[in-house]
Amino acid sequence: MRSLLIFALLSFGFLASTQAQEAQVFTKNGKILDVIKTPNNTLVELSKADSTFNFNVAVANFPSGKKLDWHAHPGGQILIITEGVGYYQEKGKAKIVVRKGEIISCQPGIVHWHGSSVENGVTYLAISPAQKGPTVWLDKVTEEDYLKK
Repeated sequence: MRSLLIFALLSFGFLASTQAQEAQVFTKNGKILDVIKTPNNTLVELSKADSTFNFNVAVANFPSGKKLDWHAHPGGQILIITEGVGYYQEKGKAKIVVRKGEIISCQPGIVHWHGSSVENGVTYLAISPAQKGPTVWLDKVTEEDYLKK
C-alpha cells in the first residue's frame, strides 16, 4: 500500500500540468503508450497490475458533458483529480462536484459513476487494485441523474 501511495503522489505531480482538454503523451521504456478513445473519454493505461504491483493505474480525460456508466470496482478505486471540474456520485447519494487537487476514495463494491461537469472537462488519475477482479459495468447514467443539482 505504501508503494501505491508513493506512486500516486509522484504521478500526481507529473500529471498536474495536464490540461483537461488536451491529450497528454505518456511513454514507457521509450515507447508511446496507446490512447484508448471512447465516445465519452480518452484513457491511457499507465501501469497494469503484475506480480510486483497489484494495482492498475490509468489517466482519464473527459471533455465537458461526458460521463461513465454506473459501475463498481470489486477492490475499490482512488481518483486523483488533476485538472478541471467533474462529478462523482454513489448510488442513492447526492452527486458531488470534484475539482483539481481533490482525491476520491471509491470503496470496494460501491456502485457509482463519474465524469466531467456540464461546463468543464476533467482529467484524473485512477488507481484500482486488481486482486478482486475487474470493473463491473452496469446501467447508463440518466440525464436526470447527470443534470440534477
